[in-house]
Amino acid sequence: MKILVTGGAGFIGSHIHRLLLDKGNSVIVYDNLSRGFKQSIDSRAEFILGSLNEKEKLEKALKEVDAVIHLASYIAVGESMENPFSYIENNIIGTAYLLEAMRNTGVKKIIFSSTACVYGNPDELPLTEDSPLKEPTNIYGFTKLTIENLLKFYHKNYRFDAVILRYFNAYGPNELHTPETHIIPNIIRAVLEKQPVPIYWKGEQIRDFIYVKDLASAHLDVLNLKDFHIFNVGTGIPVKINDLLEKIFKIAGYKTKIKDMGERAGDVKATYASSDKINKIVGWKAKTSLEEGLKNTIAFFQRQEK
Repeated sequence: MKILVTGGAGFIGSHIHRLLLDKGNSVIVYDNLSRGFKQSIDSRAEFILGSLNEKEKLEKALKEVDAVIHLASYIAVGESMENPFSYIENNIIGTAYLLEAMRNTGVKKIIFSSTACVYGNPDELPLTEDSPLKEPTNIYGFTKLTIENLLKFYHKNYRFDAVILRYFNAYGPNELHTPETHIIPNIIRAVLEKQPVPIYWKGEQIRDFIYVKDLASAHLDVLNLKDFHIFNVGTGIPVKINDLLEKIFKIAGYKTKIKDMGERAGDVKATYASSDKINKIVGWKAKTSLEEGLKNTIAFFQRQEK
C-alpha cells in the first residue's frame, strides 16, 4: 500500500512509518517539522515538508495514496489549557483541511490518532469503547473529540473508511518534544542528570503506559478494515506514578530527590484501558512489559546524552 503519514516525523509517527516500510509499504511522511524532527524520518520514506493548510501541496501528496494515518496534532495537555486557540487551529482546522483534500483526491481511508482524554473523568475503570464520553477536562481532549465527530460525519456523508485509535499513555525511544510534558521522559531525564524529579499530584495518579512500538503496530493491524471503527489502544494495566518512579529508580540503580509540582489543570486522577475490542477484531495486543519498555527508553536517553 501507499500510505501518507501526517506528523510522521514526530515521536509516534517515526515508529509507525518505519514499521510500515519494514512491512513493504510505500510511505510519504508529510510534516511541517514544527514539532517533529527530520532525523527521525527513515531514508526509505518520501518526505514532504508541508502544513495541512497548504492545499495544493497536500492534494499533490495525496495522489495515488491508499490510506492516510493522521498524527499531525499538538498534544500537550497543559499547553492546550494555556493556548487553546493554537490547539483548535492546528488540530481541528488542520484536520478539516486534510479531510477536504482527501475528498478532493478520492482518498477515502483514514486512521486517526485520538486519545483517552475524550473520556474525561471516568466513572468506572477500565475504560471501554462504550464508556460515556464526558466533557473533556482540557482543550487537547476537546480537539480530539471534535475530530472524532468530524470523522463520523465524513464516514456517513462521504463514505470514508475511518478507524479511530484512542491512545493511552505512549512512551519509548524518539520522544523528543520541546518542551517535554510527558511523565516518563521527564522522570528519566531528571534521573539521568541526577536532578529532582518533577511530580504532580504527589504521584498518586494512575495511568496506562503503552510502549510506542506496540502502539505503532496497532496502526498496521487496522489498515485493511473498512467502515467505521473506534478502538482503545492500551495495556489494560493500571500503574501509579509513584510505582513507575520506583521502577525507573531500580533500573537506573539509584534514586534522586522529588520536586513536588502540586496540581495541574486538565489532569484526571485515573485512567486505564480495556483493549479487548481491538484484540477481538484484528488480534492486536500490547506485548512489551513496562520493565522492558522502560529499559529500552532509558537506554535511548542515555545515548542522547553522549
